[in-house]
Amino acid sequence: MFVVKHRKIFYTISGVFFVASLISLAVWGLNLGVDFKGGTLLEFSYPSGRPSLESVNRALEPLKIGSLSVRPAGENSYILRSNPLDEATHQAVLESLVIDGKVVEEVQFSSIGPVLGRESAFKSLWAIFFVLVAIILFITYAFRKVSAPVSSWKYGSMAIIGLIHDIIIPIGVFSVLGNFKGTEIDALFVTAVLVVLGYSIHDKIVVFDRVRENLKLDYGSKGSDFETIVGNSIKQTLVRSINTSVSTLLALFALYFLGPTATQPFSLVLIIGIIAGTYSSIFIASPLLVTVEKWQRNKLVSRK
Repeated sequence: MFVVKHRKIFYTISGVFFVASLISLAVWGLNLGVDFKGGTLLEFSYPSGRPSLESVNRALEPLKIGSLSVRPAGENSYILRSNPLDEATHQAVLESLVIDGKVVEEVQFSSIGPVLGRESAFKSLWAIFFVLVAIILFITYAFRKVSAPVSSWKYGSMAIIGLIHDIIIPIGVFSVLGNFKGTEIDALFVTAVLVVLGYSIHDKIVVFDRVRENLKLDYGSKGSDFETIVGNSIKQTLVRSINTSVSTLLALFALYFLGPTATQPFSLVLIIGIIAGTYSSIFIASPLLVTVEKWQRNKLVSRK
């Protein structure tokens, strides 16, 4: 099949995006939100219509609050993020936000200390790590009866390579957005990454399972080599994978463009992750099985 035959081209395309994401992370890092670095989040609204963002920033300027960021939310609200605020400063902020006689209402106020923020960051990383370990163990067990020509644990390893690809790319995009747009990484971002992992592994297992079934039917004495079997398996699941992803993406695009501002980063992570996950399931994880099988065969030949 075309995908397997020209797999090096698809490896190169993924490699470019993957390396670009790593470079972005190395240069700019991630703009961590209140959930991870500690600070204050204050959402406030103006029932009679909000003033301009410039007016709000001017009103808050005399308070000299460090690391202050104010962004629109919905039709009449703003979200303020800053260093931790004590109660006196909190009340002073609310008083300053009464602009041109417009009544201001506090929607939510939360403050997280830096120790708790670091703890959240470490727990998030551990959550992602344990999910990856659980996935490779599950695939190894589920494919335990598939030992030729590629061992079951290698299916899990190829899936993990694909999953790392699927999460590094959206993280790299958010590194760029954080540097140029001030987009922050919060607990909702981690939730979206975990959702992407679940969605992507489901897509990969569908293709791997078809490979397993076709191996039972066609491999070895019946004539088909491993490369042909993987190519046919991708071909048989291609339309299903694309249709499933497109239908999901339509809902996510609607949420991104029509939903509230607060959910836009969440839906954007899912959009990028699902596109990357669908690509890696078809063009990376499954063709990697063929590459591994060829390496094994060449290694055996070289030993003889």
